[in-house]
Amino acid sequence: MFRDDYEEFTPAQEKILERFVTNTKSHIFVLRNLPEVIKGALFSRYSRSSLGLRSLLLKEFITNNTDASFDAIVGCSNPGEAAQEQTTAIQKAQNFYDRILDGYGDDSIGELGGAHIAIENVSMLGAKLLEDCRIGGSPLEKSTRYIYFDQKVKGEYLFYREPVLMTSAYRDIYVQTCNMLFETYSQMIPPLTAYFEQKFPKGPNISQTAYVAATRAKVLDCIRGILPCGTLTNMGIFGNGRFYEQLLHKLHCSNLVEMQDIGKRMYEELAKEIPSFVRRANITHRTHESYAQFYELMQTELQLAALHNTPFPKAESHGPTVTLTASDPDAVYKVAAALLFPSCQHSIGQLIDHCKTLSEEEINRILDAGHNARETRRHKSPRALEHANFTFEIISDFGVYRDLHRHRMLTQERQLLNCDLGYFIPPEILNTPLENDYRQAMHKAKETFDTISQELPEEVQYVIPMAYNVRWYFQINLRALQWLCELRSSPAGHPNYRFVAQQMAKEVSKAFPQFERFFKFVDYEGYDLGRLDQEQRKFEKQLLL
Repeated sequence: MFRDDYEEFTPAQEKILERFVTNTKSHIFVLRNLPEVIKGALFSRYSRSSLGLRSLLLKEFITNNTDASFDAIVGCSNPGEAAQEQTTAIQKAQNFYDRILDGYGDDSIGELGGAHIAIENVSMLGAKLLEDCRIGGSPLEKSTRYIYFDQKVKGEYLFYREPVLMTSAYRDIYVQTCNMLFETYSQMIPPLTAYFEQKFPKGPNISQTAYVAATRAKVLDCIRGILPCGTLTNMGIFGNGRFYEQLLHKLHCSNLVEMQDIGKRMYEELAKEIPSFVRRANITHRTHESYAQFYELMQTELQLAALHNTPFPKAESHGPTVTLTASDPDAVYKVAAALLFPSCQHSIGQLIDHCKTLSEEEINRILDAGHNARETRRHKSPRALEHANFTFEIISDFGVYRDLHRHRMLTQERQLLNCDLGYFIPPEILNTPLENDYRQAMHKAKETFDTISQELPEEVQYVIPMAYNVRWYFQINLRALQWLCELRSSPAGHPNYRFVAQQMAKEVSKAFPQFERFFKFVDYEGYDLGRLDQEQRKFEKQLLL
C-alpha cells in the first residue's frame, strides 16, 4: 500500500505549496504555475536529493535559496510588482539552473522542461527537415487532405521565394514554374469535384456534411502531387530542451537559407521561454561551434567518398515500390525467446538456442501467446517483437514520404529530391480531360529542375512537385512496423501510403510467414471514398453532443 503520510507540512507551507502542486498530501501530484526553467531546476536537484519533491521545493528553492529567488515568485501581493519581480526571479533561477547543468554535465536535464512553438509560412520541404529530429519532439503540420492550397495573399500564391534562387539567373523560371503548378492545382478543383460527385453519388443515409468532407479529401488526395515542395504551410512543435538543442544545431548547419533563418528565429523565441535549455545551441556557443566543425567535416568527407564511386545508371520508377532489403534469419527465434524471457530464469542467449530446437508447432504456440489476445490495433504488442529488424527501401511520391515520415520510432533517411525517378499520376485522372493538364505540369516542372539542378541541387528541391518520386529507407523493428502498417492501412488513409503500408506487411509475411499473425489489423481492401465512413461517424457523434 502506498503511504501518503511520509511528508508533513505546516498550514503555512501547505498554503504556499497549493499554488505549485495539485495535491499537498497524496504521493502523486502535478507541478503547476511554475516556469519551465524552474521545473527543470527542481527536477535536476530532485534526482540528487533524499527529500520529496515538495519538501525540496520548500527547503532548497523557496525558503532558503535566495539564489533561485523563489521568494519573489511567491511573496508579492501587488500584481505589477509581482510581474516585475517574477521576471527577475526567473532570470536568477535560470542562472542557478545553468550552474547545475554545467556542474552535473548531465544532458538528460535538458528533457525536464519544454515549450510549444508555432512555425508559420514554412515550406513543405522545410517542415520535413524540422520533423526529422525524432526523439523528444511532437510536430503537427497543416494537412493537404483537408485544406485547399489555392489561396493567394496580395495577389501571390503561397510558396517559398528561396533567396538564392530569387537572386540568381533562375529567378523568373522558378517563379513562373511555381505559379504554373498552383494554377493547375486550382483549375483542377472544380471539374474533379464534379467528376467525383457524379461517380460516387451521395447515399440516402449519408449526411451531406460527411459526404462533402469525404469528396473534398478525395479531390485533394488526387491533386496534392501538383503542389511544389516550396508550398507554404504551418506547423506546431512541442519539444523538450534536449530536442530543441539538437534541432537548432542541425538548422544552423543546414545549407538551405530557409533552415538557417528558421534556426535563428527559433533560437531567439525559445531563448525567451526556455533560455537555459537552448543556450548551448547559440551559434556562438562553444558547444555549437564544436558541433558545426564536426558536421562540416563529416559532410565534406562523405561527399568526397561519394564522388569516387562509379555512379549506377538511373532507374526510373513511375509508382510506389517497396523492397525488403535486409532482415535477420534468426528473427523468429529471437522474438520467441524474448516472449519467454520474462517468465523464465534463463539468459536470452540460452532461450534463443532453446527455441532453435523447437518444432514449428511449438514456436507457433509461443508466438500465438503474444498475439491471440489482441482485439484492436491499439493493443500494443509486447516488446519482444522489437527483436526482429527489417530494412525497407521505398520509392514513392514525396506526398507519401511526407505522410510516413511522421513515424519516428525507426531509423529513416532520404536522398535529395529530384525528377529522375518518375512521378505518380492518380488513376482517377487517367483517361480524363484532366490527364493532359496534369502531365504537362509535371513535364514543365522537370524542365525547370533540369535547368537548375546542376548548379543548385539543394535549392531546386523547392520547385519539384510532390508527385515526383523520392527514394528513402526505413530501418524498423517488428513492433513499430506492426503499428505503422495497421495504422496507415486504415480506410481513411491516402491510397498511396496505404499501399506502402500494405506492401511492407506483405513483404515481411512472405519472408517470415510466422510473423503474418502480427499484422492482424492491416486492411488490404481498397475504398472509393476512403474517408466517408470516418466522416459519417464524426457527424453522428456531433449529433449526440
